[in-house]
Amino acid sequence: MANKVFYEVKLSPEEEKIIRAHLERAVLFTTLDKAVNWAVNWGRKHSFWPATFGLACCAIEMMAVAQPRFDISRLGYEVFRASPRQADLMIVAGTVTMKMAPVLRQIYDQMSEPKWVISMGTCANTGGKYHNYAVLQGVDQIVPVDIYVPGCPPRPESLIYGILELAKKVEKETGRHFNLGPYR
Repeated sequence: MANKVFYEVKLSPEEEKIIRAHLERAVLFTTLDKAVNWAVNWGRKHSFWPATFGLACCAIEMMAVAQPRFDISRLGYEVFRASPRQADLMIVAGTVTMKMAPVLRQIYDQMSEPKWVISMGTCANTGGKYHNYAVLQGVDQIVPVDIYVPGCPPRPESLIYGILELAKKVEKETGRHFNLGPYR
């Protein structure tokens, strides 16, 4: 081993920069936690299962999103669920009355974790033109809202844009891994 001769190569700063850039593209530098987080969030952002919760005219626009003209199935979000236990995305479309608010909260509580909420339309966002005792002035008073889609009623393209913005938000989340229980 003592007979081996190692040569030291002197590189210019530009050459070092080029080599470093090539290495960063070719070699993955990460931790297991970051890799798992990326993989889980990638799967979550491409597989939303919305709960059907249409309350007023915005629900017609929400239904139009699944029709062939707009076709959210190409994005992987076409599986509208009637059961909250199978859904992870609640799209609140339309006017929420005070009588409906506890039902909405109960359905939200029955959804499995992680769960997200999109508030669709002016009536769901702020109560709309109904400023009276019977209408909830914003669905964010009873459930946490992730994305607001404005409009009266908003076009299907707006809802698709809102879902895509939610996907971007989910991609950046950290710390919401699976609960491994005693195996962690």
